[in-house]
Amino acid sequence: MVKFLFIFFLLTFDAQAYIDPGSGSIIIQAIIGAIATVGTTATIYWKKIKDFFKKDKKKDEDAK
Repeated sequence: MVKFLFIFFLLTFDAQAYIDPGSGSIIIQAIIGAIATVGTTATIYWKKIKDFFKKDKKKDEDAK
């Protein structure tokens, strides 16, 4: 089985495929958009988490 896979990967052929510049541009835009979305989401939730813990400290200080 290993010999078969070794020979199979050695005897590769050209794919005869073409990705035009427009497709490459769309892929790059999708990657940049995903990174921006993850960054924005992380920032929003990080702020909510920080505010949650700040409120607890303020309430404890006001009670004293």
